[in-house]
Amino acid sequence: MIHDLLKTKRVILASASPRRKELFRMLGIKAIPKPSNIDENTHYTSPAKIVTVHAINKARHIATDYDPRCIVVAADTIVYHDKTVLGKPEDENQARRYLRRLSGETHCVYTGIAISYCTKVISAYERTNVTFNHISEQDISSYIATDEPFDKAGAYGIQGFGGQFVKKINGCYFNVMGFPIALFYQLLQEVLGNETVS
Repeated sequence: MIHDLLKTKRVILASASPRRKELFRMLGIKAIPKPSNIDENTHYTSPAKIVTVHAINKARHIATDYDPRCIVVAADTIVYHDKTVLGKPEDENQARRYLRRLSGETHCVYTGIAISYCTKVISAYERTNVTFNHISEQDISSYIATDEPFDKAGAYGIQGFGGQFVKKINGCYFNVMGFPIALFYQLLQEVLGNETVS
C-alpha cells in the first residue's frame, strides 16, 4: 500500500492545494508541502499533454532543492470543455461564465502526476468525464458567494458545495478532486521498482 511504500521516504508535495494535502493525510503520508510556482503558459493544445508537462516541470523545479533520494510529487489539473481549457477563475465574472458553460453539459477533468526520485521523473495522466445537471442563475450566484469556486479549475469543487451540481461521473472521483490516487499508487510502484518494503 502507499503508506507502506513511503514510510521510510522523505516525501515532498509540490503543491499548495488543500485538497491534495488532505488526500495525503487521508493516505497516511507525511509530506512536506513545497508549492512550485512555475510558468504555466504553454503552446500545447492537448489537455493530456498540458497537465503532464506542467506536472513534470513542477516536480523537476522542486527536486533541485532536495536530496535526490527524496520523493517529489507534483500534479496539475484542468477542466476541459468543448476544446477549451477552464482553469481557476480570475474573478466572479469568469467563475459565472464557467458555471454557465458547464451547466447541463459533460466536461472532462484531466490531472497529470509526476514523481521525481533518484534523478528519474515518471509521469502519467488521468481523465474523468463529469456531467452536470442544469444550474440555475440563483444557484450560480449562491455558489459564487461561498468563495469555493475561486481556487479550483473549472470554478467548482466536487468535494464541496459544487458536488450538488454533479449528475454523474465516469472515471476516478479523486481525479476530479485533483489527485487520482490509484494512478499515484501505480506510479509509485513503478518508480520504486524492486525496493524492499520493510
